[in-house]
Amino acid sequence: QVQLVESGGGLVQAGGSLRLSCTASGRTFSSNVMGWFRQAPGKEREFVGSISWSADTIDYTDSVKGRFTVSRDNAKNTVYLQMNSLKPEDTAVYYCAVKMTPRGKYIYWGQGTQVTVSS
Repeated sequence: QVQLVESGGGLVQAGGSLRLSCTASGRTFSSNVMGWFRQAPGKEREFVGSISWSADTIDYTDSVKGRFTVSRDNAKNTVYLQMNSLKPEDTAVYYCAVKMTPRGKYIYWGQGTQVTVSS
């Protein structure tokens, strides 16, 4: 079992920044991939970004490229999502998730943290 706890959400004005953190505990593996997802009211959950264990593979959805940055600190079992130039459409509950192998599925999820961007 892996437990994931997100933090860092909040209310910010458009154009502002937030940094989300997600700390994993329990059974983790060195080949894991950690990802960020978000779900806005009335919409399906969508992929935001992900990072491999060694950080040699980092992916983003097009809508956040150039504004969001995913990073990780393996010594702290923590992944970060730095969000800059936030827009009202970034408002959502943000979740982190982990898959144990690059080709696996995301099987462990955090409880989510709310990000609200006001115009």
